[in-house]
Amino acid sequence: MKKLNLLLAAFLIIPALSALAQQPARSNSQTLPIPDRVRAERDIPYVVNGHERHVLDIYLPEDADGPLPLIIWIHGGGWQSGSKNGCPPLRQGYVARGYAVASINYRLSGHATFPAQIEDCKAAIRWLRAHAKEYGFDPNRFGAWGSSAGGHLVALVGTSGGVEEFEVGGNLEQSSRVQVVCDYYGPTDFKVFVTTPGYESHATSNSPEAKLIGGSVMENLDKAARLNPITYVTPDDPPFLIVHGDADRIVPLNQSDLLFESLKSAGVPSHFHTIRGAGHGRPGFGAPEILTMVETFFEEQLKAKSTIALRTESEVAKE
Repeated sequence: MKKLNLLLAAFLIIPALSALAQQPARSNSQTLPIPDRVRAERDIPYVVNGHERHVLDIYLPEDADGPLPLIIWIHGGGWQSGSKNGCPPLRQGYVARGYAVASINYRLSGHATFPAQIEDCKAAIRWLRAHAKEYGFDPNRFGAWGSSAGGHLVALVGTSGGVEEFEVGGNLEQSSRVQVVCDYYGPTDFKVFVTTPGYESHATSNSPEAKLIGGSVMENLDKAARLNPITYVTPDDPPFLIVHGDADRIVPLNQSDLLFESLKSAGVPSHFHTIRGAGHGRPGFGAPEILTMVETFFEEQLKAKSTIALRTESEVAKE
């Protein structure tokens, strides 16, 4: 009887564990505590009468002196989960180092398919620039940082600065360009991604990529090409720092390599660092040398830069 009960329990537990393993991770759902001497404003709408996901958080030093460089965090989660609440720039002390930090939510693939996600990111950046004086941001020193799906979105923000089709919503007089990008292991060429040996599961109709575009990648190559940050690379793109683990079983290393080669060919300042033995995130990305590399990148490419007037897209169009 005892053996029968154990077998029955196993039959019940195994399917439950299997189903749990197939669910998207819901990391960073807990709101972070506010560090000392940091002012926080959370759940600020960046779209008038928008979706519940159209909100962002802002973190500022209490004793800020002068316009601050802004680091914008865009979360991952396979475009189908995740939250602004995790915010590594806040956890890693960037506010204490003299930065403002913003962390944004965007519509997930269960709410809307692409390009809703990049439209939201750009709308948030335009809103932040429109309110730069109010919050003490330097509108000419905006940086974007994200991982995984967030890495894809920050890379796309960085390369699509002049792409009008993604500019939707309010504050259109403002630019959605950023001045630096830090991309942690984001997809950059979806056709290559899903056809890389060992990553073919991403080509299925149930994959996160298919949910993002509304169908499998290989059956929607035109739509997939619109997702690719490398599609939009031009010489005027901002400096990039790209970091990827060579043991990543979720996003292949070739995605970062392809972006780096494309940027390099266009003459865009960029650096690609491979973490030996690192997977899709930690361990590896929390190593002191990686944290120092990212800190130095933002210090040299964003914080220390002299401010230069940033022309709006409408001003450029008039020239």
